Amino acid sequence: MDFETIKQTVLTFVETHKAWAPVVTAVIAFCESLAFLSLLVPATFILLAIGALIGSSDLPFWPMVIGAGIGAGIGDWVSYEVGHYFKDDVKRVWPMKRYPEMTDKAEDFLRRWGAGAVAIGRFIGPARAVVPLVAGSFGVNRIPFQVANWLSAFVWAFLMLAPGAGLLTWFKH
Repeated sequence: MDFETIKQTVLTFVETHKAWAPVVTAVIAFCESLAFLSLLVPATFILLAIGALIGSSDLPFWPMVIGAGIGAGIGDWVSYEVGHYFKDDVKRVWPMKRYPEMTDKAEDFLRRWGAGAVAIGRFIGPARAVVPLVAGSFGVNRIPFQVANWLSAFVWAFLMLAPGAGLLTWFKH
């Protein structure tokens, strides 16, 4: 299955089964935020397209944002816990072992910004899924991590969905 087919299948499902749309959006945001899986799933484009679908149909905006925020927050949480459990062994697993400079940059980023790096990293494509994993292995405390994780998850979800939802609505009027 190619990317366009996946995207169209998801969008058709969301439009057809509107009651499940926030759950589907949560799953897609989870895939986008989970370490390693985010490299395989083209979730950013699907989320942007869902935003446009919100603007062109009667999908409710806020439940979609909440779904995406929950999915993104859980994805980072799981990534953090995997990093916390495996510690330095994370560096020996694909793709980290293939790109050690990426891990080093994430550690430097965390050293400089602390848990704030999680919030900042969420808005930087490749860092989005790597920073929480490295934060767990690097030893960032759970509570500051979770505060940064959940706050940034909902801001990110809003920013991913709002442009398509708002711009299409604005053009329709």
